[in-house]
Amino acid sequence: MSAIYRAIGTTKQNFHQRLNRYLRRQDEEAQLVKLMHEVRQDHPAMGAEPMYRLLSPQGIGRDRFEAIYRAHGLKLYQKRNYRRTTDSRGVIRFNNLLEGIELTGVNQAYSSDITYYEMGGRFYYLTFILDVYSRRIKGYSVSRTLLTEATTLPALRMALKGTTREQTEGIIIHSDGGGQYYSKDFTALTRRAGMRNSMCTSVYENAHAERINGTIKNSYLKHYAPRDYASLQRQTKRAVEKYNNERPHQSLGGLSPRDFEQKLAGNPQKTSLFTKKKEPKKKDDNDNNLILKPTLKKVNCIQG
Repeated sequence: MSAIYRAIGTTKQNFHQRLNRYLRRQDEEAQLVKLMHEVRQDHPAMGAEPMYRLLSPQGIGRDRFEAIYRAHGLKLYQKRNYRRTTDSRGVIRFNNLLEGIELTGVNQAYSSDITYYEMGGRFYYLTFILDVYSRRIKGYSVSRTLLTEATTLPALRMALKGTTREQTEGIIIHSDGGGQYYSKDFTALTRRAGMRNSMCTSVYENAHAERINGTIKNSYLKHYAPRDYASLQRQTKRAVEKYNNERPHQSLGGLSPRDFEQKLAGNPQKTSLFTKKKEPKKKDDNDNNLILKPTLKKVNCIQG
């Protein structure tokens, strides 16, 4: 390999530094595309330049942004494709492990997504990790950038805080195809925890995380009206605590996620949940596209 590096006029260290910079840029751009589509849905007539000012992506110039904008069919005279929210060509893809699966308790499957929050003329980013069974938000992050170390990594570290490898072994971590979910650092953390990575191919296959985005933004943050980044951090923490500990869910028997988990721990033969392959129709915020059915299976419940 040393001969090859010399032949192309570089060193091993320089080559890998350039490769890591390239992969990091690809990770950020992949998630940026998803957010561009979210902005387009909220602002149907917004062009590339105002969208660039709103998103203010670090390390991506206006020309590059406009090229990505055009490449993904976002020019206003083109037909828009809302299903393709990330560019995953040539990158790692994980199978959808949630499709048709039966869940019998908490800490069996987590779902995650990154969304934006507009405030003071610029965008910030919210990342949530949700327990699919109990709807409890296990981890979250608030960030100024889309970098993996600012979004999915701190959210997952929060979700795993206080757990052991034995407790997290086999948990499915489900997401869209965003670069932050297949980045080297994120997958290294999931491997250390013994988790299984899973990805969807359409918006309907990550409905749990998509719905929590709307709930936190529209039912809490919109009314809390944070005015700056520090305030957004505080109010997001407040929103998560209110959601986890107080918000009743019809599909949880009118209980909050915390109370549901506590009740489940005392009655482990209560219920099971089945994820559906696809559900294009919108449901109530408290539904999350899950069907509640009786079962005699013992629930594998982990306290935390």
